[in-house]
Amino acid sequence: MDTPLDWHARALRQRYLTEACIDGRFAPALSGQTYASHDPATGRLLGQVAACGEADVEQAVRTARRSFDSGVWSRCAPAQRKQVLLRLSQLMLEHVEELALLESLDVGKPVADALAVDIPGAAHVFRWYAESVDKLYGQVAPQPPGVLATITREALGVVAAVVPWNFPLDLAAWKLAPALAAGNSVILKPAEQSPGTALRLAELALEAGLPPGVLNVLPGLGEVTGRALGLHPGVDCLVFTGSTEVGKHFMAYSAQSNLKQVWLECGGKSANLVFADCTDLDLAVQKAAFGIFFNQGEVCSANSRLLVERAIYDDFLERLVAQSRLWQPGDPLLADTRMGALVDERQTTRVMQHITHAQAQGAALITGGQQLQINGSHNFVTPTVLAGVDPQQPLWQEEIFGPVLAVMPFDTEDQAIALANDSIYGLAASLWTDNLHRAHRVAGALRAGTVSVNTVDALDVTVPFGGGRQSGFGRDLSLHSFDKYTELKTTWMQFR
Repeated sequence: MDTPLDWHARALRQRYLTEACIDGRFAPALSGQTYASHDPATGRLLGQVAACGEADVEQAVRTARRSFDSGVWSRCAPAQRKQVLLRLSQLMLEHVEELALLESLDVGKPVADALAVDIPGAAHVFRWYAESVDKLYGQVAPQPPGVLATITREALGVVAAVVPWNFPLDLAAWKLAPALAAGNSVILKPAEQSPGTALRLAELALEAGLPPGVLNVLPGLGEVTGRALGLHPGVDCLVFTGSTEVGKHFMAYSAQSNLKQVWLECGGKSANLVFADCTDLDLAVQKAAFGIFFNQGEVCSANSRLLVERAIYDDFLERLVAQSRLWQPGDPLLADTRMGALVDERQTTRVMQHITHAQAQGAALITGGQQLQINGSHNFVTPTVLAGVDPQQPLWQEEIFGPVLAVMPFDTEDQAIALANDSIYGLAASLWTDNLHRAHRVAGALRAGTVSVNTVDALDVTVPFGGGRQSGFGRDLSLHSFDKYTELKTTWMQFR
């Protein structure tokens, strides 16, 4: 039997990279400025990380452009790119424990989740796109004799990827894998809270054989590093996952600079509809809890609004309260912890303010709502369920990004659909029913990029992920993701 890993001992000796990676070399920010990175679960200082500024962005863009124009990656055979990315995927799995620990230390998530879900998932995304790249074919348009018109895809050039802190390596892989597979050179800007795995990935990519300058990683503050990338005329495409507010800034930066393509995956306030004809209520309850409490509720597609048909409402709520007790927060480095720390003090304060404000507006606290101290940190919030919420209140309308669930009964199918669609967002939705007609009817009526029937937040690399309205308009995952990182070229040949 394997000896359980002593994550605490490993954490104390874990190497933590703090310098930017540009052109295959690690170095401080050109200004010498740094910012402190702390473990949100303990408050321990992890390191003083390079705070990259405009000069670093300028250097990275020049490097990425030079590597792209040289053809060292962009013009090498698809099979060659495939082998490098497959090797990178394998290296990620060989270092899965280290990467999982870095992820947990950066953002407070349970190390068991990072080990079982996040890091293997990221490695799988790299493998999937590596396997895809030499299987993409162009097209020949139907033309009369004497004409050959081909439609092919070409890499865009320099891609900037700005990713969030809730799934740092996984969401980076969603952007990097198809962008690199298509032949682009990339500048990755990780969230300021979570630079650890991004910088380690840069090392592993070089070890895998990715040419220097093809992947550059710039840690730093969003309002400085991210803004500079958004405004830089040498960036051909910027992809972003994060808040709707910041997504709007990137759209403006594009308009102010070079009209670079901007692809956004922004916030969400996903609804979960449970109808009385759902016969497996225990599963629906388990998934409802998972849909809001997994990853501390820090999930853009979290099922944060629960709509339950009135006939089963009281029974469902009672079971949900019991289920929430299985999600109590704890030390992220203990193997049996299901919910860890929120990412930082600011986010914790924001979540607690939402809970307090909702109660002041008349919402009833059914369970949770407490801020806990664990290992000297106050960034722990108990799983929280609030009922009696008015659909116009912030708790129902705004993305909280924490383990906070708003619950409401409904009487008719039309009412449930109207309540679910009453949102500025359109990322995801779930519904529970054993009626085949209702499943199709309601799924078709819900305004969301992904509708999960008799499960929650269904996700796989083979299907696109993204939404509409103020959730953005980009699509990650699947072969459709290549649309963001390539442009179509028509080649018309007239021959005699």
